[in-house]
Amino acid sequence: MSTHPDWLTVSRGDAPLVVSLPHTGTAIPDAYARGLVSPWLARKDADWWIERLYDFAAGLGATVIRTAISRTVIDVNRDPSGVSLYPGQATTELCPTTTFDGEPLYEPGTEPTADEIAERRARFFEPYHAALRAEIERLRARHDTVVVYDCHSIRSVIPRLFDGALPHFNIGTNGGASCAPSLSAAIENLCAQSGLSHVMNGRFKGGYITRSLGSPDEGVHAVQMELACRGYMHEPLGPVSEREWPSAYDESYAAPMRATLTRILQTCLAFAPSKA
Repeated sequence: MSTHPDWLTVSRGDAPLVVSLPHTGTAIPDAYARGLVSPWLARKDADWWIERLYDFAAGLGATVIRTAISRTVIDVNRDPSGVSLYPGQATTELCPTTTFDGEPLYEPGTEPTADEIAERRARFFEPYHAALRAEIERLRARHDTVVVYDCHSIRSVIPRLFDGALPHFNIGTNGGASCAPSLSAAIENLCAQSGLSHVMNGRFKGGYITRSLGSPDEGVHAVQMELACRGYMHEPLGPVSEREWPSAYDESYAAPMRATLTRILQTCLAFAPSKA
């Protein structure tokens, strides 16, 4: 019987790979909906359909960890101290008060207080990270090397966050600190072979999950993959409305990117035993 809260899913595998899904959740419990401008706006920046795009991961033997809670309630990929991961650049907070586009999420005066943020951190943030650490520890007892692969996506055009259209594949390794160069180079090579655009440690270098867990000297290699939504969704480029976003998941449209992602996770699995 699972000891995890009902919003936290941990699907255990025995392979040396942990797949993290921190932003696919859309649940906003009633207690945390007070003051929100609209349910759609509060869910607008979810990593839409990523859990479906990567649903092959468990079949590879990976351990998959997912929260059903919306990032608007609390973002489990932000530094819990509140320190910005990207100083000087626009971003959203541990408990976001705006969308990526800068739209207010809350009616004036109803934003989460310091005490409310602390409660959300204890209830949702800490259990997610405790699950990540526990699964890494379990797998490290069986393997000399474990790869943590953190899955993300974002709309391709968000002028507040970056110029122009984001590359299809955005690989983040905290500037090379969170994983071995051989692994990041292998992933980058697969992205190049796909024919889609890619960048290594560009606008997105890896969030708190990648930065806090990646410790190559201790056998834990962490990679964040931020996908531009147009690579697997029929994405309207630029501002979006409730009528058109999110667009439906289309398996045939997503298939080419999914094939590359499958090869990337297979490469992560091949890497881990090679370092034993």
